[in-house]
Amino acid sequence: MPGITHRSTKTPLLKTKFLSHGTLECRDISASRRFYEEVLGLEVVQQAPMALLVRLGSDHCYAAVETPGEGEMPLMNHNGLDVSSDEEVRQAHEMLHEVKDEYGIRQITKPVRQHGTYAFFLQDLDGNWWEICHLPQGGYAFRYENSEVDLTGRDDLSPEEIRSRYTRPEDYLSPSTAV
Repeated sequence: MPGITHRSTKTPLLKTKFLSHGTLECRDISASRRFYEEVLGLEVVQQAPMALLVRLGSDHCYAAVETPGEGEMPLMNHNGLDVSSDEEVRQAHEMLHEVKDEYGIRQITKPVRQHGTYAFFLQDLDGNWWEICHLPQGGYAFRYENSEVDLTGRDDLSPEEIRSRYTRPEDYLSPSTAV
């Protein structure tokens, strides 16, 4: 069962500088590229006949590698893409339903507000899951900047207090985007 963790006091073994990339599987590199560019709006370069690099908004990228078989990414291993407002989440949800068959989108969940974010998930033609969400400026950076939302070592909190701290406080949103 998940529980509260504690910060390590050990010096890291590795001197890592940057979380640079991850990997996505794809079945048809041409169809996947079309989906990444035309639906998700990602910047795409092809680094090899069987691999693409995709990114958006930063230097972190994913290598999309064509692989045989029919594997599926578990929903909890999804990748998040941020839009500017809750209304854009709703619009994206509607638009993706309209083009679902054209782009081979397998599943689309309904939009919900959870862990302080308004979002929905879609499973692409390769079985990868994407979260379309609205986050405050800077994404999840606010969780690193406010000690009140960091649960590390907080064995003193009740389950209700933990849930209340897991919800994004309204003061992290600008007045024009607060819902």
